[in-house]
Amino acid sequence: MVSPIRSCPSGRIPHVAVVVPCYNYGRYLGDCVSSVTRQRGVSATVHIIDDASTDGSIRIAEELADRNRNVSVTEHDKNIGHIETYNEGLRQVDSDYLVLLSADDILPPGSLARATSLMEHHPAVGLTYGHPQAFTELPAPSPARARSWSVWHGGKWIDMQFRRALGIISSPEAVVRTSVQHRVGYYNPDLPHSADLEMWLRIADVASVGRVNGPDQAYRRIHDMSMMTTNYGTLLRDLVERRKAYDSFLQRSLLPEEIRSELKRKVYLRMSDEAFEWAAEVASRDRSTTADVAEAVELARQLNPGYRSSYAYRDYVWTSAAPEAGKDVREIPAVIAGRITRTLGPRVRWRRWRRFGY
Repeated sequence: MVSPIRSCPSGRIPHVAVVVPCYNYGRYLGDCVSSVTRQRGVSATVHIIDDASTDGSIRIAEELADRNRNVSVTEHDKNIGHIETYNEGLRQVDSDYLVLLSADDILPPGSLARATSLMEHHPAVGLTYGHPQAFTELPAPSPARARSWSVWHGGKWIDMQFRRALGIISSPEAVVRTSVQHRVGYYNPDLPHSADLEMWLRIADVASVGRVNGPDQAYRRIHDMSMMTTNYGTLLRDLVERRKAYDSFLQRSLLPEEIRSELKRKVYLRMSDEAFEWAAEVASRDRSTTADVAEAVELARQLNPGYRSSYAYRDYVWTSAAPEAGKDVREIPAVIAGRITRTLGPRVRWRRWRRFGY
């Protein structure tokens, strides 16, 4: 459902608690915290949790707290890792809404007011997000006014995510209703790469989901030491971790068994095709086989036992030097369909995500 923008009820100032986990990101802390404390239309508090940084982050955090009564700091004596740090902060939150904001990310002006306005008018919404702008040096200017709101029933949103088989929320743009967060629990430590994806699905299992359409709702910093570039750089690893997240959600979901089975079928088919598409793309540039490609192909076969009828598989066979490659001309229409999907599919999905959020 797409609805027009409405202002918050008169006199109502929502309280948003922002948890800022920090490990060796002291150089970014000032920009991160000031982007929160300068938010208008909400009462925003910041809790910095320093996970035993070695770069002087705690000194910077304490200086920020000394200058602003809405900033508090917790220091760890030893490093406990990002998931446990996240959960420590989330368990302590007592507010209307909450945000988990990495110390290297920034909130655009007005983002919290836009998100909470949607949630104030739609009490069934437990999670609201928007477009996150990735940046390296300085974010590009973003419109200040939202174009519209989108609100989905949780079950509908879950189905869209399983069809896509790829997370659509990077994290800093997500605003969660605190009561819903405490109801569904926190980040799963067994999912160090994909815990956020699994948690958004758990929230949608008990609440509706909203999106602010138009302006950027977060600025996500890209740099050499970010978690995505240092720990989870290959498609194969990403597919494996995503599968764990979807499986974990389905095991815990409140949805009926027949719906969960259908969701699993959908997401496995899409991930299988994605693995074949990636293998074909690699083969189109270099026909030598790498270990990652071979493992991705094997994973694709496991995910879809009927893979031989897949257009993505037929494209892979024709494009690669796969042992089973049989150049039967009757396969050409299917190969062309697979190649078109491989080439245009990512662009279509990106444009849909950028404009509509799914």
